Amino acid sequence: MSSPLPDPPSSLPAIAQVFVSARIAAMLGLGFASGLPLALSSGTLQAWLTVEGIDIKTIGIFALAGLPYTFKFVWAPLLDRFEPPFLGRRRAWLLITQLLLAAACWTMAHFDPKTSIVALGALAVAIAFLSASQDVVFDAYRTDLLDAHERGAGAAVSVLGYRLAMLVSGGLALILADQWLGWPGAYRLMAALFVLMAGITLLAPRTAVDDLRIRSDARGELVGFVAMLAAGGIAWFVLDRLMGAMLPVKPDRFLKLAADTVTLMSAFGAALWAARQAGFPSFTKPWDAFFMRRRALALLCLIVLYKLGDAFAGSLSTAFLIRGAGFTATEVGAVNKVLGLIATIVGALAGGALLSKISLYRALMIFGILQAVSNFGYWLLAVSPKNDWLMAGAIGVENLCGGLGTAAFVAFLMALTDRRFSAAQYALLSALAAVGRVYVGPASGVLVEAYGWPTFFLLTVVTALPGLGLLYWLRPEILGLDTPRSDSLEPS
Repeated sequence: MSSPLPDPPSSLPAIAQVFVSARIAAMLGLGFASGLPLALSSGTLQAWLTVEGIDIKTIGIFALAGLPYTFKFVWAPLLDRFEPPFLGRRRAWLLITQLLLAAACWTMAHFDPKTSIVALGALAVAIAFLSASQDVVFDAYRTDLLDAHERGAGAAVSVLGYRLAMLVSGGLALILADQWLGWPGAYRLMAALFVLMAGITLLAPRTAVDDLRIRSDARGELVGFVAMLAAGGIAWFVLDRLMGAMLPVKPDRFLKLAADTVTLMSAFGAALWAARQAGFPSFTKPWDAFFMRRRALALLCLIVLYKLGDAFAGSLSTAFLIRGAGFTATEVGAVNKVLGLIATIVGALAGGALLSKISLYRALMIFGILQAVSNFGYWLLAVSPKNDWLMAGAIGVENLCGGLGTAAFVAFLMALTDRRFSAAQYALLSALAAVGRVYVGPASGVLVEAYGWPTFFLLTVVTALPGLGLLYWLRPEILGLDTPRSDSLEPS
């Protein structure tokens, strides 16, 4: 059972009252739990394999273990439809994923990479799958739990917990493994932390409405899920082979990216068609509900465009600082990674605080403008002689403004999400938000080669303008998101 903390004293300022509430405290702990597994199936595991002398080709294959993070929206609807009959909405799935993550890490500690590389690979995929599932449930829980005035603070504190966890399972785990515990010991410690996270889940507050599940035939849902996977997989396999036959032996990277996009979109269309034909309402109803909104398609475009300029500037920032501005890797690591992380956290916390005082629309507009303007810092760095203080200022301001924008953007996604389908819708919307980042990498390299670094960073500012223009056009819809939602009142 949950043990909510007492209400904060009324003498505290309004902003402070938001940040010390029981619901926001839960966001810090569960945000930490959400960020903890990421490195354990990627960077930390890669370090372990490297130290053990595993060949680089095998280590490269392990990068595929992260695929569940990309496709988590596929099984997210099942987490909406099927709730274990204990702890209330969302918390049961959180508890289950955290205990399974503890078991997976503990089991991984018993294998030697030199003799059990396949077993380690399977466990890495399992950790990524469980981690992605925990992310889906946590995002849904946060959406279900927080009121409109708490969304910004909840987003900010979640980011803080997530980033701190990445430091623990990434940097700290490497130090502990190298100096004291060894790699098996480090993974056992991570397993113990997941058990601790499960304890936090048990203490987390219940959501206001514990049962908003879709009422549908369970067997039919599972049949629809399998039909969707089969149709999407077959369509992707066939189209990928056809595209491979049609393209030149060494296609231009933009042509290859376009072909991959057509393949994936066509496979998604085939999967959606199969889901409707076979009957998979947990997947189709969230989309149908979203498109009942006024200007739904424009809202989806805003999700893609809002942080596009920020993504452009960040896509080649490390390469620019080393190759374009002439800083050493040590200087970049010390300033870009450490100062950048601190500035992002401060920005997210400041954004969360301001969101409790101003409307979501104003926050998105002000922080969006600041995100765009902050890219001028990189432009100034590109046209100026090498200067450590200038680099620190550019990185600090850009990450601070990016943190502000992240707090508002996460609050925006939460506000858009229907609580009846919060796992499925948030997973789909967050996957859509990542679409822009897929394309900025190839485009950034071409633009830098064609126009140079100074012009490239000016173009990143221009790239942010369509999102701001669309935000202004959607002002009535965004303002309407600050009103209490009726979707939490009645189950479907």
